[in-house]
Amino acid sequence: MFMALDKMPAASDYGSLLAQFLPLVVLIVVFYFVLIRPQRKRDKQERDMRNSISVGDEISTIGGFIGRVVSIKDDTLVIESSSDRTKLKIYRWAIRGKEAPATEVVEAPKEAKK
Repeated sequence: MFMALDKMPAASDYGSLLAQFLPLVVLIVVFYFVLIRPQRKRDKQERDMRNSISVGDEISTIGGFIGRVVSIKDDTLVIESSSDRTKLKIYRWAIRGKEAPATEVVEAPKEAKK
């Protein structure tokens, strides 16, 4: 009926148990900081970029189309893909990124010093 006090595990037994699980805990922490956290950061940046798109922005899709946004509804966008005003309806998740605005100013070449 009574439990003997000498049956309790010793402090050294807890130390050896901790030593067995410590490498597993360290491995999980390393995976978090090397793989999981950076991926979540990239996902958040992509989500913010897709939510910041407005009418008039030039975008590229994951399918390779480049066009200017004409209208936006919930999860779909309509883009004009070329000068002949071909319109495509795409999902917001299919956007790869915003295209850099074209520069109109062309710099003159620098002349070589003589």
